[in-house]
Order: sequence, then C-alpha cells, then structure tokens
Amino acid sequence: MKVIVGGSTSMVGTEIIRQALSHPDVTSVVGIGRRVIQPPPDLGPKADPSKFKSVALKDFENYPEDVKRELYDADAVIWTIGVNPAKLRSMTWEEACKVSRDFAVAAIKTIGPLPREGKTAPLRFICMSGEHAERDQTKRPFLMADYCLMRGDAENQILAYAANSNGTVEALISKAGVIQDPESSLFRKTGHLLIQAISRLGKIHVPVIAACLLDQALHGFEKDTLRNDDLNRIGHKALAKYGRGVAEKK
Repeated sequence: MKVIVGGSTSMVGTEIIRQALSHPDVTSVVGIGRRVIQPPPDLGPKADPSKFKSVALKDFENYPEDVKRELYDADAVIWTIGVNPAKLRSMTWEEACKVSRDFAVAAIKTIGPLPREGKTAPLRFICMSGEHAERDQTKRPFLMADYCLMRGDAENQILAYAANSNGTVEALISKAGVIQDPESSLFRKTGHLLIQAISRLGKIHVPVIAACLLDQALHGFEKDTLRNDDLNRIGHKALAKYGRGVAEKK
C-alpha cells in the first residue's frame, strides 16, 4: 500500500515514516514537507529505505502538478501538520489557523480527487487533531476557546468532505491528549506532565500514536473519531504485532 505522510519532519510524522518503512504491508511512503529529507535515522533491521520518497511543498494550500503526480495512486494519507498550543505565541492567529485548519482541508480536497489507478477502496484520510477540539461551533470552551473551536472547525470540514465524496474518501480524526516522546529530555517530560495536570488531558507516547494511525491507514478505520484511550489501545496492539525496530517504552 502507498501511504502519504503530511508533515515528514514532525515528531509523529517522522515516527510514522520510520515504522512504515519496516511494515510488510507498506510498499511506498511519500513524505510531504517544506524540504526534501532523508529517511529517518535508527531504522529497524527490516526497514527498506528505498520505499521512501520525500517531496518538498512550498505552499500547503496550492499543490503544483509535479507534486500531485507523486501523490497519485495513494491508499492512505496521514496528516500530522498542526500548531500545538505551546507554539501559538510564536505566530499570528491567522498563521495558526492556516497551519492547523486550512492546510489539512486543502490536503484532503487536493489529494482526494487525484487518480488512483486500479484502486477500488476509498482513500483513507487521517487527520491529527486534539482531545479538546470542539466541533459544536455554538459552544465556548472554558480554556483556549478560539483555538479549540478552530481545530473543531477543521474536523467538521474534513469529515464533511469525506461524507460528500460519494464513497471515494473516508476520513478519521485522531483526538490525542498530550503526546510524549519517551526519548525526550527530562525538562520536556516535566513540561508535558505539567500540561497534562493543568489541562486534564490524557497522554500517549509517540511510537504508540504512530503505530495506531499507521494501523488504521493500512487496515481500515475502527470509527471516524479516535480519542486518546482508543489511540493507546490500538497503538499498543499494533506495536505488539509489528514492533517499530527499537524497544518500546511504556
């Protein structure tokens, strides 16, 4: 199967690519990012780096024809690009909306209609969102209301596109809590613990969410929205079956 990863240099995107290159069901991985990159380091013994193709995209709302051609015949798209709350102060609100909402909507609208020679199953589009993203636009969340509503609006648009695609596209929303890297520094781990305590979000480790999203891309969606508990359950099961090439830390 051919899998597209939007956000090839993101923390989760890098791990998805790493695992996909070792997965027996993956024949091709296309990573979309701002620049061309090499396959991730620390690949497992069964990894095949030749399956990886890096594609640079300057404008994530406009795909030139040469980029589109690289995305033909895809079976699944895993979109990891978004702005987490900690980075909101480093950009304008308009930029945050563009990265977290508009890029994802442009991706499904661009990739959804592309040629898929010989493919009969719908294109599976997975979008990473957040546990507190609010789809009901009439509500006003207590914390970070504008941000939560904006992420919920992105979810609504993606699910609506799939629902109106006449069966050519399926969409899944991943609503993770605090995503932790088991190999990160003590300082970052402490910061994540504080965020988790304040926001009352669940937690999930990078290899686990990557394994879950890859599993759903390859084998079909359990449902159209996976929350943190779902992501942990499916991800741990997938890691137990396929591994990731390095030891999993729980």
